[in-house]
Amino acid sequence: MKYLKFVAVSLILLLTACGEEDQNKINNVDNPEVVAIEFFNALYNEQNIKKAASVCSPQLSRIILHYKSPKAVGRHLFNMSYDKVEVTPDGSGVKIREQFKNSAEITVFFDGYYHDNHLKDVKRLSLIQIDNKWVIDKILKDPF
Repeated sequence: MKYLKFVAVSLILLLTACGEEDQNKINNVDNPEVVAIEFFNALYNEQNIKKAASVCSPQLSRIILHYKSPKAVGRHLFNMSYDKVEVTPDGSGVKIREQFKNSAEITVFFDGYYHDNHLKDVKRLSLIQIDNKWVIDKILKDPF
């Protein structure tokens, strides 16, 4: 009887653990705009460097994880620091992405605060498809 209870409890724990999403991984990788937004949300709002690196190419992921903290990545790779930020894709009616078969360029707007100072910025990213998943490959030069 005790053995049966142990097996039942173990099975329930296993099933509930399998159903949970990994908190260090971005799962919605079918749309390049969503990948770019989720990347910056993970980096700036969630302060989760592993989650941000999960949607990067192996080379960029290695660079991001080298910095060890989201603040260092923001400061050194993007030259941007935020305490809290709203990240949106370019929705001005202009092409927000130039998407080809396996690559896309995404423009992202930032509107946030750092030490009570209101800051706005724009970044462009190059994304590629690897195994039918969009990943960030390069940080492009500032468009302005």
